[in-house]
Amino acid sequence: MADPIKDREAAADALERVFRAAGPYLDGLPELPVHDRAADALADDLGGPLPEKGDGTLAAVEHLLRVGTKASTRTSGPRFFHLVVGGATPAAMAGDWITSLLDQASGLHIASPLASRAESVVLDWLKDLFGIPASYGGVLTPSATLAHVTGLACARTWWAEGHGVDVASQGLAGLPVMPVFTSGLVHPSTRKALQILGCGRDTLRTFARDDTGRIDLPALEAALVELEGAPAVLVGNLGDVHSGDSDPLDAMADLAERHNAWLHVDGAFGLFAAVSPRTVGLASGVERADSITSDGHKWLNVPYESGFSFVRDPALQVRAFGAWGASYLPEAEGGHVDFNTVGPESSRRARAFPIWATLRAYGRDGYREMVERHLDVAEHLGRLVDESPDFELLAPVRMSIVCFRHRPPGVPDDRLDELNGRLGEALLRDGRVYAGTATYRGMKVLRCALVNWRTTAPDVELLLTVLREVAADLEP
Repeated sequence: MADPIKDREAAADALERVFRAAGPYLDGLPELPVHDRAADALADDLGGPLPEKGDGTLAAVEHLLRVGTKASTRTSGPRFFHLVVGGATPAAMAGDWITSLLDQASGLHIASPLASRAESVVLDWLKDLFGIPASYGGVLTPSATLAHVTGLACARTWWAEGHGVDVASQGLAGLPVMPVFTSGLVHPSTRKALQILGCGRDTLRTFARDDTGRIDLPALEAALVELEGAPAVLVGNLGDVHSGDSDPLDAMADLAERHNAWLHVDGAFGLFAAVSPRTVGLASGVERADSITSDGHKWLNVPYESGFSFVRDPALQVRAFGAWGASYLPEAEGGHVDFNTVGPESSRRARAFPIWATLRAYGRDGYREMVERHLDVAEHLGRLVDESPDFELLAPVRMSIVCFRHRPPGVPDDRLDELNGRLGEALLRDGRVYAGTATYRGMKVLRCALVNWRTTAPDVELLLTVLREVAADLEP
C-alpha cells in the first residue's frame, strides 16, 4: 500500500471500525480501572521503524484501536480526579467526530462560513451561560493557556498604547516592564502566557495575606498607587486548583477602575460557578473584567482541545492579532468574523462544533444540574473526609475541588508529607481511581477535582476505599 488515493474506498470502513470499538470502550468506562499498569508496555507496540510500504487504512486503524483501547488512560471515565479534566458528553463526542469528518478550516470566514457561524453562535451562548455582556468579543482557543495569551496580549496592546507604542508593529523594546499583579492563587498557565508574550513569567508580583494565597487587597492597592496612574494589569483567579478558592473579583474590578488597570480573570474551571445560583456569588464581578479565560475540556466536558477567551473591547483583539496584509487572505465582509485575526491561531480546526452540540443538547438547565451534582459530590467527599479518623480536610469545599491528606493515628506530623507522597504514587500505580498530589500551605496533599459528567457519589466513596487499601500495603 502506498498513495492513499489507492485506498480511498476504505475510508467509510475505517470509520465503521472506530464506531464498533466505541461502544465497548465507553460501556467499560464505569467499571474498568482508570489506568492499566501495563499501559507503557502496551503503548510500545506503536513503535518500530517507519514502514516503507504502509499496511493500508484498515490495518493501521485496527492496530491503533487495539493498542489505544487497552493502553489509554481513561480520562473520560467517572473516576479520573487528577489534574482538572472533564470527559466528553455524548453530544460533544459526536460533535467532535463531525469536526473531523467535515475538516473545516475555521480561521477565515470565506474558507468555511459554517465554521465561522458556529463559532460566533457558541461564543454568544457561552457569554449568556456565564453572564458575560453580549458586547464582549471572543475567540475559541486550544486551551486556557492560549486563552490567557489572547486576553493578556490584548492587555499588553492596551498597556503599550498607554505608553504611546504600537506593540504589535514595534515590539516591546524601549518599554518598561509591564506591571502584572495578582494573588497567591495564580496558576502557572498565567506565568506561561506572560513568558510567551515576552513580558517575563517572573515579572508577575503576588500579594497574599496568608499561606492560602488569598489576596492582600491593601497591599495590592498600595502597589497601584505607587504607579501614579501608569497602566497596569491585574489578574483575578476564579477557582484555585488546590482548594477551589477565588479572588474577590468585584473588589479587584473596583481597584482596576480607580487606578487605570486592566482586569484579566482566570476562570479555567471556576467560571462555571456562574452557572449555579449556589456559587454564582463567587463569580460576581467577572462581568466587569477586561478579559476572561476559561477551558472547555474541563467543566464544559468537551474533548481536548478547547478553551475560550472573552475581551471587553473586540477592537483590541484585532489590533493584537490582525492586520496580516497578505493578499491571498481576503478579509471577511458583511459583519462576519475572520477568527484568525482575533486570536493567536491561524490554521485552526472547527472546535465550535462539539461545543455547539453539547450546549444544544443539554442547554442551561442541563449544565446547571451537572454543576450542582458535582458540588453535591464534592461536599459529600468533604464530609466523609472530615468525619474520618484517618483523613484530614485541609480547605473548605467551595466548588468541585477537595483538598485533604491521609493522617493515620499515631503518625507524627514530620512524616505526613513523605507518607502522602508515597500514597499518591501508589494510588496511581493501583490505577482503579486517579487523584493527584500537590503542595498546599506547605503540606503534601491529595487533591480531587470533580468535573466529569459521569461522576457520582459512589465514585468518590470508592476513592477513600482504595486509598485505605493502598495505604495498608505501604511500608511504615
